[in-house]
Amino acid sequence: MQIKFNLVILSGMEFLTVSHSYLSIAMSCVVALVASFTGLSLTRNLSPKPVFEKKASVALGSVALGGGIWAMHFVAMLGLKLPVLFFYDAAITLVSALSAILIVGAALILLHFAKRTPTIILVAGAIVGCGVLVMHYIGMAGLELCRAVYSPLAVALSSVAAIGLCMMAFWIAYGRRTRRNIMLGTICFAVAVVSVHFLAIAGTNFMVDRAITEFGPAISHEALAIGVIFFSFVIFGACLWVSVTYLISPEAAPQDTPAVAPPQAGPAPQAAADLQIPCDSEGRKVFVRARDVLFVRADGHYTQVYTETERLFSVWPITEACKRLTQAGFIQTHRSYVVNPLRVVRFERNKDKGRCLFDGSGQPPAPVSRSKLRVIQDALDARGGAFRA
Repeated sequence: MQIKFNLVILSGMEFLTVSHSYLSIAMSCVVALVASFTGLSLTRNLSPKPVFEKKASVALGSVALGGGIWAMHFVAMLGLKLPVLFFYDAAITLVSALSAILIVGAALILLHFAKRTPTIILVAGAIVGCGVLVMHYIGMAGLELCRAVYSPLAVALSSVAAIGLCMMAFWIAYGRRTRRNIMLGTICFAVAVVSVHFLAIAGTNFMVDRAITEFGPAISHEALAIGVIFFSFVIFGACLWVSVTYLISPEAAPQDTPAVAPPQAGPAPQAAADLQIPCDSEGRKVFVRARDVLFVRADGHYTQVYTETERLFSVWPITEACKRLTQAGFIQTHRSYVVNPLRVVRFERNKDKGRCLFDGSGQPPAPVSRSKLRVIQDALDARGGAFRA
């Protein structure tokens, strides 16, 4: 099946009849979707990772997203049918791929190595949208023996679609780094890439151009097909690898872990709203609700209890506080600290350590040891907490 466009004669220029294969259109959409999912998933949960691992993940994500933009374009172009013989310039085709990868890489670096604010997310999305446009028009410039003639309206529409939809995709995928948001961002980004290509192509006419630029060696449809198919299989393989993290919940215990013994008879764990912590305040014994506590810090054989406005003394040792409060939803972030994740407004990572910031204006942050980075990040990520890598 093919989509056909009739020959048009305008201002003395004779445009070629163009048709497209339905199969190539469908395959290009699949490639865009798979590449989007792979690239956005490779950069998930990077905050607690070492700098080198973060850099490697960002690089792989750039190749997946940028290379996916390139692969989608040329899978669609392989289905382009013209009544004349035409080739592609290998050097310009390579430049189009590298341009997409580098521009996407710049956006991902901005997202993962700068303070992630709404403005940064939107700027990164706009950069990627520009990368989609740059890749498309550089790739089209690689045509040999025929020339593309662009409609200003199509260029404008494709530009608006690229930047607007990419900003939306990154806003969804990076506003909250949950699996649901990443999946929605994947769909939005794939729609952006596909829309840009076909909006631009719909307003593009082709005419014979016997002048050869000879910027690089010419490659035929067959040679290009081999390269595109190979890269597409690499993306699909990466997609299968990444998908494992979605099939296996990170909170799930390994299969070879012994089953947990059934709970013993006794009172059920108390909810955070019900648990009361015994404290001393100016010589008076008071009880503080756990939900009002920001964190508890070890103080010798006792502990200090921090609320939004107070620091109170408690006779509980840190082991007792940890035992009781973790049953109420608290997390031990350090051997001397137990934190209420519901009161954490920001998690910041510095090399192999981190710290939790709270919604109390006058209280200090709570440190997070290296072994607890993933635990606190997962807890905050599940409820949409803010992070700074």
